[in-house]
Amino acid sequence: MSRTLKKEGKFNYIEVGEGQPIIVLHGLMGGLSNFDAVTTFFSNKGYKVIIPELPVYTMPLIKTNVKAFAKYLFDFIEFKKLDNVVLLGNSLGGHIGLYHTKLHPEKVKALVITGSSGLYESAMGGGYTKRSDYEVIKKKAQEVFYDPEVATKEIVDEVYETVNDRNKLIKTLAIAKSAIRHNMAKDLPNMNVPTCIIWGKNDGVTPPEVATEFNTLLPNSDLFWIDKCGHAAMMEHPDTFNQILFDWLKSRQI
Repeated sequence: MSRTLKKEGKFNYIEVGEGQPIIVLHGLMGGLSNFDAVTTFFSNKGYKVIIPELPVYTMPLIKTNVKAFAKYLFDFIEFKKLDNVVLLGNSLGGHIGLYHTKLHPEKVKALVITGSSGLYESAMGGGYTKRSDYEVIKKKAQEVFYDPEVATKEIVDEVYETVNDRNKLIKTLAIAKSAIRHNMAKDLPNMNVPTCIIWGKNDGVTPPEVATEFNTLLPNSDLFWIDKCGHAAMMEHPDTFNQILFDWLKSRQI
């Protein structure tokens, strides 16, 4: 489903629905369309879903890191004059949400992480020595999901284009290093924001033990598993993902 991208100031974003704001944070190679099912479901349930386009490939190299993206998110929340937001992040997006929440807990009503970095990174920017080989890149894209068929040609093409663009590849590697540098194990026990952890049982990028560790370290979290599911639960099992999250938000009166 194509949605209109709003452009205001330095921000590009999608905004759908009215009510409690949910800000969605995409991953390193994840497009805004990865959250189409989330956007449709929650905008019909009394939530305002906002997906900012993160400046993953447009920041100067020196600022291509988790901390700078968290600052960008803070600026966006200020720009939109929002308070008490729900942050929902997948992969790198989860890490940005966590880092922002550490710095500005007063702005965040709840946090939702799925396949998030922040504790463990399995070569998020690695393995691109054969990046000109389309079949190699296709296999890497398929490995993100439990069901390889979820990696459509459109997704594979996008990954292939990204890793074969020298500027984007350099920034991808910089972000991967930054994610390792900004390990949050010591911060998590001090973060009391209600956190919903939704994880694929078959996630090969951030394995299940990462979710368990997040749940152990975060003092106010709930962990939910989705079976036969890889790194992007909201794409692979959108209905299950949405229902888990909706039920959790209701149970927390959010």
